[in-house]
Amino acid sequence: MPKPTLTTESGAPVADNQNSASAGVGGPLLLQDQHLLEKLARFNRERIPERVVHARGSGAHGHFEVTDDVTAFTRAAFLSQIGKRTDIFIRFSTVAGNLGAADAVRDPRGFALKFYTEEGNYDLVGNNTPVFFIKDPVKFPDFIHSQKRDPFTGIQEPDNVWDFWAHAPEATHQVTWLFGDRGIPASYRHMNGYGSHTYGWVNEAGEAFWVKYHFKTNQGIRCLSTEQAAELAGSDPDSHQRDLVQSIERGVKPSWTLYVQIMPVAEAADYRFNPFDLTKVWPHADYPLRRVGRLVLDRNPDNVFAEVEQSAFSPNNFVPGIGPSPDKMLQGRLFAYADAHRYRLGVNHTQLAVNAPKNPAANYGRDGFMATNAQGRHAKNYEPNSYDGPVQTDQPLAAALAVSGHTGTHPAPEHTKDDDFFQAGELYRLMSPEERSRLIANIAGSLSQVTRDDVIEANLAHFHAADPDYGKRLQAAVRELREN
Repeated sequence: MPKPTLTTESGAPVADNQNSASAGVGGPLLLQDQHLLEKLARFNRERIPERVVHARGSGAHGHFEVTDDVTAFTRAAFLSQIGKRTDIFIRFSTVAGNLGAADAVRDPRGFALKFYTEEGNYDLVGNNTPVFFIKDPVKFPDFIHSQKRDPFTGIQEPDNVWDFWAHAPEATHQVTWLFGDRGIPASYRHMNGYGSHTYGWVNEAGEAFWVKYHFKTNQGIRCLSTEQAAELAGSDPDSHQRDLVQSIERGVKPSWTLYVQIMPVAEAADYRFNPFDLTKVWPHADYPLRRVGRLVLDRNPDNVFAEVEQSAFSPNNFVPGIGPSPDKMLQGRLFAYADAHRYRLGVNHTQLAVNAPKNPAANYGRDGFMATNAQGRHAKNYEPNSYDGPVQTDQPLAAALAVSGHTGTHPAPEHTKDDDFFQAGELYRLMSPEERSRLIANIAGSLSQVTRDDVIEANLAHFHAADPDYGKRLQAAVRELREN
């Protein structure tokens, strides 16, 4: 069977793809060589700005299947009946590293899901930890700047990392997660995923609930020690990417079981923790896990750039029956994620195959870079109109949020157990003696590199407040490392 003819981007056949056109044998090249100029110009533009955070990522296609009835809590169509399947795309990532960074590092992992539902795309953007370092989005740029490369040295500086945490006591809980045994997953397959934020569900009767998502890995939790990770990052920087691709290619289908915690809306005001604080968890004894379904990955992307780098997730992509909560960090991300994609990919990034909904999108958005939704000569770009264009449903996706009081820059309302240290201490006390020892060694190895004594002391105070033994052991470990 003959091979197809190589063409330029305008469809013209290419006569020679091995030699550039020149002015005579050995002469200078010609500006009229359209094929050469087109190839070089495209090559210069093959990369787009990498994500500021979560730049290093891997992705896969799969499906989500409902295994348990949750219609008493949400009217979301993709969760409406047992056995129902919905196509999904998932992107895993590290947070602080750039696009070429190693996979096996101590860093939270992104766990971003896109459900291609019949009512539009539902994006759930989370991490492999149920909490985060901060609780207000106004601090997010500063937090990330402190964790990224220093503008002078060009490397991640422990002084910056721990100086920020010294001024952010709410980070103590997440720091305890990060430096514990689960801080470096052995692969993306061997870690849990969490929605982290609190979301709102509403059922057909209009009853509202607050919800937290938990994706429990069916492969079992496997993690790396600091020493194992350092060796693996040096020998195979692409370890997590390689594991995900190879496992799916050989027929292994990584899977997770989705559970939710469900809180009736009326119970939120008097709960002992602020249920909308991203630095806090809801103890399972208070709100047990309720099984929902099974997430399965079964197909690798055909093109990493097209399907992983150009994938765009926004927590503002809700479907009927699911909506936001007053979680401040979630509220900030409702804007920030979509805006980041408009910057990186353009205003029409939702028309790219990996981001486009499976159900036909019908709206009045037009034009801009790479627009493909011209919609014909009779389609209007305004509403209301007299031309049978799409119209509103008058049915809100989720329950309305109750508000009261005056505008202003308010701290979050205090609940009875809403200090920054109680849950960090609870996590420490749940650990075995061996886990505690590894946690202490991991934190001390990093904190001891800080050059300023006052920053070290400020951070040690946080761990003392979380648990006296935690603080005492860490203080001794840091002192020993700094004296040697």
